[in-house]
Formats: sequence, structure tokens, C-alpha cells
Amino acid sequence: MIWTIRTTVGRENAVIETLTAKIKNTGAAVAAILHPAELKGYIFIEGDAAAIETIIAGVPHVRGLIRKEVKLSELEKFLEVKVAEIKINRGDIIEIVGGPFKNERGKVTRVDTAKGEVTIELIEAAIPIPITVAIEMVKLIESAEKAETKPTG
Repeated sequence: MIWTIRTTVGRENAVIETLTAKIKNTGAAVAAILHPAELKGYIFIEGDAAAIETIIAGVPHVRGLIRKEVKLSELEKFLEVKVAEIKINRGDIIEIVGGPFKNERGKVTRVDTAKGEVTIELIEAAIPIPITVAIEMVKLIESAEKAETKPTG
């Protein structure tokens, strides 16, 4: 069964560390501990209610155990891996959103999906020097595909 532990806001990780150490030392019947970053002041713990009550006793920043079982289906949204897929191709015009070249625009000359990097040439540079930046540090301004397609009619 999954239960909810109320904690002091901002101290969730400290509580998890203390509980983990207590669980290892006592061999308590606890299967998992989860703290979704979106929920402040709450930790979810899977195990026997009596064992959990024993473990949380005296732990700093624990404000209590909510004696209402939580269904796994209610927690699934916190367990999903969210991957933001960025579609950037050769020839796209991008803007750098972080790092030393922040706010600079460039044209993509190479995309390395394995490393998660793009190589670009800065548009406003006097001499085009290729620079490589992390793909999450760029945002798409203009797609090369859209620029190439012309309406017919």
C-alpha cells in the first residue's frame, strides 16, 4: 500500500535521506519512497502502515502520516518521463537562449542527436565561425523546410 507523509516544505529530501537510513538499519518493510517535485511538503511511501509509522517516529521535519491509501494510478502522472523533443534540422535559423552567445542568431550547419548538440554559424558575425552548443540552449526561429516550400497557385 502507498501512503502519504506530510513534511516541512523544502525539507522533503532531508526526510527521505533520514528515512532511507532508518529503513536500511531496521530492515523495515518499505518498498519505495517518492517525492514528486511538483508537490511541496509531501512524500509518498510504499509499505506496511505499522512499519512506516515506526520509521517516521522522531524524524525531523515529518509532520505526520495521512492514513488514506493512495492508488498507484493517482501517482502515474508523476512517474512518467517527459522528454521534450526538439526538432532542429540543418539549415534552420535558431536563437541561442543561454551561455556566452545568448540572444545570438545562427544557421544550423550540423545536428548531433547522439550528443544533443548543434553546430551553428552566427549570422551577424563578420567571419562565419562554427560554434557547437547544447540543443536545449537553442530555440527554433525559422525552419529551413518552411523557407524552401513556396505556395503554388
